[in-house]
Amino acid sequence: MLHSSDVDGVSPVGGRRALVTGAASGIGRAIASHLCTRGARVVISDLPGERLHEVATALPQAVVIEADLSVADEVHQLANEAADVDILVNNAGLQHVSRVEAFPDEQWQRLLDVMLTAPFLLTKDLIPHMYERGWGRIVNVASVHGLVASPFKAAYVAAKHGLLGLTKTVALEAAERASNVTVHAICPSYVRTPLVENQVDAQARTSMVDPSAVIDKVLLSRNAIKRLIEPQEVAEAVEFLCSDIAWSMTGTALTMDAGWLAH
Repeated sequence: MLHSSDVDGVSPVGGRRALVTGAASGIGRAIASHLCTRGARVVISDLPGERLHEVATALPQAVVIEADLSVADEVHQLANEAADVDILVNNAGLQHVSRVEAFPDEQWQRLLDVMLTAPFLLTKDLIPHMYERGWGRIVNVASVHGLVASPFKAAYVAAKHGLLGLTKTVALEAAERASNVTVHAICPSYVRTPLVENQVDAQARTSMVDPSAVIDKVLLSRNAIKRLIEPQEVAEAVEFLCSDIAWSMTGTALTMDAGWLAH
């Protein structure tokens, strides 16, 4: 595949230091692996456990920092340990599927803490270093659900809408401080990840369809192209947004929605 910088043989992430959250599986693991391959010095973070250990083994050149992003003190500690990163990829996410009247309060709070408050805190702590160096990239992995809604996902949709608002606000502030510090959001539709696969049974119950039909009849029902996105495709989009040619896209959402929003 032709990358944004292959014309001169230099990747825009080569030699840069990057922090990727939610890096133990799915999109985050693909992003971390791709950035390492393209020459970045990568810090990976996720909850402690077997999956993070597996990624650390697969990417021995990466620095591993365990953190629970629902705990503000751990988020600040992560930012302190990651220190002078050039690229921040706020990717960590989780899901809970439930009708709003039955949505547990603690699940609402945890989803917002991980997917909105943690990106805010990491941005707050790390963007001053980007200003000092005059270069930085913040890439927020949002979702098509940051632009539209689906039933049974109140907290996820609210968090992703908020993440887009944060993206726009910080992009405006950064533009006044350093033109080479840009802020982006990526909004994919359903990606082939454990997060999506784990939704199948819950979606089957709430939508009252057979589990075998959930992907086609529920998850991909709005897609023009009936196909799940691969994590590697999102990873390559992150690299593109780190390139100089993507400077004009600051504060906007790169949609990877297989035609969902064309309806």
